[in-house]
Amino acid sequence: MSATIIDGKAEARRIRERLREKARAFQRQVGRRPGLHVILVGEDPASEVYVRNKARAAEEAGYASWVERLPAETTEEALLQRIEALNLDPRIDGILVQLPLPGHIAEERIIEAIDPAKDVDGFHPVNAGRLLTGGDGLVPCTPLGCLHLIRTVRPDLAGARALVIGRSNIVGKPMALLLLAAHATVTVAHSRTRDLPALAREAEV
Repeated sequence: MSATIIDGKAEARRIRERLREKARAFQRQVGRRPGLHVILVGEDPASEVYVRNKARAAEEAGYASWVERLPAETTEEALLQRIEALNLDPRIDGILVQLPLPGHIAEERIIEAIDPAKDVDGFHPVNAGRLLTGGDGLVPCTPLGCLHLIRTVRPDLAGARALVIGRSNIVGKPMALLLLAAHATVTVAHSRTRDLPALAREAEV
């Protein structure tokens, strides 16, 4: 089966323009721009790049964006207190804690502390459960973006043989659930999968 190359950059420009329109409508209705608050703990170089790109994308889409940098020695309790303050802040519509966190901080506790309605990463158990059961919730951005791009070239996925390589909670599992919700026939491959090339040859997506 021949492959189709998707122009992700062109689609991203179209999405940003639609988001700018929604942000302007939000501002007219609410009286302020939608607000995203990102917390970065420590100085991981890759995380610095991710956070910088996210902040720039938010500003380009018309969002108010704040990046809060905390030292690597920040305690778990201090971070939890900061998240609680953001949960209660009416100016903040989305909270993103950049992962990974320093080893002394339990990521699960931090994720579970974020208000599910502000959990823009879609990692909170409430949002993960809603995705599993077909309810409305916030969805991890990478698999959601992948599904959007797939649908630019194949709008109808019903019955399509889809192969997801990886089973992480961040990408693989939610990607499989999104494809199932689109009525695709989904296979999830991972590090112990046998004959991955054969599965890839059979897959349509």
